[in-house]
Amino acid sequence: MTVVQESWNFNGRKRGFKGLFDPKNLLRFLRQFFKKDGPMSLTEYLDDRLVVFLDVQSQGDAIESLIEALDVAHKLKDKAAFHKAILDREKIVSTGIGLGVAIPHAKLSGYEEFFIAIGIQGGRGIEWNSLDGSQVHLIFMIGGPDNRQTEYLKILSRLTMAIKESERRKALLKATSAKQVIDLFKGC
Repeated sequence: MTVVQESWNFNGRKRGFKGLFDPKNLLRFLRQFFKKDGPMSLTEYLDDRLVVFLDVQSQGDAIESLIEALDVAHKLKDKAAFHKAILDREKIVSTGIGLGVAIPHAKLSGYEEFFIAIGIQGGRGIEWNSLDGSQVHLIFMIGGPDNRQTEYLKILSRLTMAIKESERRKALLKATSAKQVIDLFKGC
């Protein structure tokens, strides 16, 4: 929907412009913008090239592995800038949210779409300075545009709700293929 639309009367002559602040346009815009249960699904942001089965020793190694997968899949415009943004965000407060999960994220200008890389750490967990002190086994790295906060919050909300389910977390840790991992997020 454009912010300003031309308006025509029934005989095909221009009547002028109707802007966003026309009550009908504004209401339609707000409904689309704040739609709670829209068609958005986490699987829209997942890609089998972005599922990485890890066997790393540190948080830094895990972050580098996921960023490398994003770069190989051509999701990053500037690998170094994205890496710096992820590390800068991590310095503010740990993205280890508990339950063995971390959600490192960065939003940068110049990106058009969001993406999620998933890292699954087999064996022993990774020290991540998590809120609950647990070691991390599941990493969901989110990246995308810095100007679409509402979409970002929807992604984060749906992801958080999905990984709260202990059965899903257990199934993710047992998965042996990217397809199995992505299938676990269908309907989320």
